[in-house]
Amino acid sequence: MGFPISRLRRLRKNEKIRELVSDVHLDKSDLVYPVFVKEDLINEGKIASIPGQSYSPLSGVGRIAEKCETLGVHGLLLFGIPREKDVLGRKAYSDGGIVQKAIRLVKKKSDLVVFTDVCLCQYTTHGHCGVLTKDGVNNDRTLKLLAKIALSHARAGADFVAPSAMMDGQVKAIRDALDEEGFDDTGIMSYSKFASSFYGPFRDAVDSAPKRVKGLPYITDRSTYQMDFRSLSQAMREISLDIDEGADIVLIKPALPYLDVIKEARRRFNVPIAAYQVSGEYTMLKLAVERGLLDEKRSFLESLTSIKRSGASFIVTYAALDVARWLSAG
Repeated sequence: MGFPISRLRRLRKNEKIRELVSDVHLDKSDLVYPVFVKEDLINEGKIASIPGQSYSPLSGVGRIAEKCETLGVHGLLLFGIPREKDVLGRKAYSDGGIVQKAIRLVKKKSDLVVFTDVCLCQYTTHGHCGVLTKDGVNNDRTLKLLAKIALSHARAGADFVAPSAMMDGQVKAIRDALDEEGFDDTGIMSYSKFASSFYGPFRDAVDSAPKRVKGLPYITDRSTYQMDFRSLSQAMREISLDIDEGADIVLIKPALPYLDVIKEARRRFNVPIAAYQVSGEYTMLKLAVERGLLDEKRSFLESLTSIKRSGASFIVTYAALDVARWLSAG
């Protein structure tokens, strides 16, 4: 029956009614906070390319963990920025590396769920996510290093390792390595990662944009291994393969330009589907807020709720701490 018998405004008459009949609720427990831990840093340092975010020294990681627990944020995603880089990213899989130390500290100070990024891009002089040879990024040689990184994180106490290199077979290589070493309880959150322009602020923050290195080819982007943003079918195949190889959670990245991918993955697959509101998405909103064009609280709550509504089980976002405060305040 139509108007005047049906009046949908009855369901929007006040805030309590709107809360009762809403399809989706964004909660503090839906949030994971990304943290950049920088080796040899003494005090926090502002990240110029990501407004409102800071590099953390190792000594500050415990305070961040305690803040997350106080606010009701359940997890951290750790990224490391080493003092030194080389062509093979050896610091990434050192048991004494910056992320490995940060994991131990977070687990000592809190009960947070610790996710760790498993990749080489922040650790290599050329900025690519795998072993770079004269023929390009070598998939199978990279798998061995990704497995070593994951093992070093598991030994330090990570709950979930999160391979983001987008190498074929990376989940299987990591699952096999973890199981062989007795880390069968360590989970894998696999990235379904598109070759996106929205990673710019992150790459500036961790100095991981592709660079020229003598004796190696200069490959300007990651389009040979990250997914083509024009293809939904490739994303579904990647997710299906990752699940078959042992992924416990799938993370879709970026989030807002890929709500259709999140929704389709939620429809097809019976595993938790997470989403990453990446640095470019976050920074666009923050810059618009700084210019007085958007209301910060309302724009972030709307964008994150849309990601949740599309089917995300939880969301990695740089706004996690602010959003948790807003949700607590009501």
